[in-house]
Amino acid sequence: MFSKVLVANRGEIAIRIFRTLREMGIASVAVYSEADRESAFVAYADEAYLIGPGPAVQSYLLSETIVRTALRSGAEAVHPGFGFLAENAAFARACAAAGLVFVGPPPDAIEAMGSKTSARELMDRAGVPVIPGTNSAVDTVEEALEIAQGIGYPVAVKASAGGGGKGIEVAADAEQLRRGYESARRQGKAYFADDSVFLERYLERPRHVEVQVLADSHGSIVHLGERDCSIQRRHQKIVEETPSPAVSPELRKRIGAIGVEAARAVGYVNAGTVEGLLDADGTYYFLEMNTRLQVEHTITEMVTGLDLVREQLRIASGEPLSIAQSDVTLRGHSIQCRINAEDPARDFVPTPGRVTRYREPSGPGVRVDSGIVEGAFISDLYDPMIAKLIVWDADRELARRRMLRALSEFEVEGVHSLIPIHRAILEHPEFAAGGTMHDFVEGGGYARSLKQQPSADGAAATPEPTRNEARTLVTEVDGERFEVTVLAPEHAGRRRLRERRAQLAQRSAGGAGAADVIRSPMQGMVLKVAAQAGAEVQAGEVLVVVEAMKMENEIVAPHAGTVDAVAVGEGDQVSNGQELVRLV
Repeated sequence: MFSKVLVANRGEIAIRIFRTLREMGIASVAVYSEADRESAFVAYADEAYLIGPGPAVQSYLLSETIVRTALRSGAEAVHPGFGFLAENAAFARACAAAGLVFVGPPPDAIEAMGSKTSARELMDRAGVPVIPGTNSAVDTVEEALEIAQGIGYPVAVKASAGGGGKGIEVAADAEQLRRGYESARRQGKAYFADDSVFLERYLERPRHVEVQVLADSHGSIVHLGERDCSIQRRHQKIVEETPSPAVSPELRKRIGAIGVEAARAVGYVNAGTVEGLLDADGTYYFLEMNTRLQVEHTITEMVTGLDLVREQLRIASGEPLSIAQSDVTLRGHSIQCRINAEDPARDFVPTPGRVTRYREPSGPGVRVDSGIVEGAFISDLYDPMIAKLIVWDADRELARRRMLRALSEFEVEGVHSLIPIHRAILEHPEFAAGGTMHDFVEGGGYARSLKQQPSADGAAATPEPTRNEARTLVTEVDGERFEVTVLAPEHAGRRRLRERRAQLAQRSAGGAGAADVIRSPMQGMVLKVAAQAGAEVQAGEVLVVVEAMKMENEIVAPHAGTVDAVAVGEGDQVSNGQELVRLV
């Protein structure tokens, strides 16, 4: 076993890996950017090394720098976590060339599954069911339109090297396909340095069901049951659970076998996840394989009792699996909620900023994987995750109720978070019945249910910001404790300021009554400028695309008009409220 391991990642996943290393008596090494100097994961590690400026391309994505730092620290292995270099075959090879063990699968397996087209072709040959579509890149939009006619709408356009929900566009007709094709290629280039895309049939409201596999270097492969990740927004997972409420023991056995065969077909070693779609008729299709540890690995740990990071380290050091398939037993039910710094009241716009108050829930069956402490700053340079909240209980209903209790205890102030929508989802009858909540999340049901207007600057932390300044006092009357909320009338000047902010928010979102100045509703980078001075545009037409925290956000025309001026260019950094376009 290793004596020292470098973790080439940041935030909550870095701390989660450090904890297992500490339990195993293995020294831990952190790498950090200038933006992460004060981050909790830096202090948690036994050693920490600065590797560059804040942007990931100048720090966490510098494979040569990370390898050099690992050698300097005396580490014997590198754990990539998830994201960044976790699925980078060149980085895995660079580690091996330097005499370092890469805690992950072989580079050839990463490459084979990293390209969605080659993975589809490989699985097809292995007899694993795949969604009807293309097994090679689609080079032109005209070719895409022709293929779509054969597949039938709706179709999904996917970046060949995509992952994590990025680089996916769904088109219901030819016009949407033209736009989606361009967007998927742009995202593939921006996120994965590969603008090739492919097409596949888009399944209407399937369940997203994935299977966790472990494979050692001695030929043994096991699956650890399935995870249901059907509750998503824009292909980003929000809530995950295991076991799936839609999977029977017989189907679980079949899905598990598909996962094992997929791993065997690619010569897989270490932990991996075979993702698939479960259609309404019970057909299970291979979607992709994530050649790394998943964000939602936690719930599998809760129901199996296994530490997947420990298993990864054991496998990487050459040890055989600690369990056989017959040893795998799923006990109880586990749910995970991703607590991101996003505002669900404003179309899930990221809300970077300083966390002024942070209190985690606790108690029986509650686990929090977090990378922050009170006073931490959520940067717009990285994913907006604050923490992962995980619960376990004897069955699904008990786990649901435990999650609601934990969410009620979770306090995050200074930035918006997804806690309000998590509570709304877990309280909804459709979730209690095992539904996918598609209309509630993707269809805008949650947004329509909101009764309040959010602040324009995203600084409020509660789901229903008060119109008065409130103070809570504690008092005792005849020995009984009372909490009293004192409401002070709002100052006229502050009311006018709030009203102006609300107007700005309405304009930024392109709502009814929007002014001629179209502003950015977030801080980010301009990926695309579609508007041209003098051009006529229709309501809803895309003017500018702004990337914030690795998410594309389309800024659309709030009404028909003529573009008077364009104030930004592609590649520009913009701030919240900054002018983008003027309409006449």
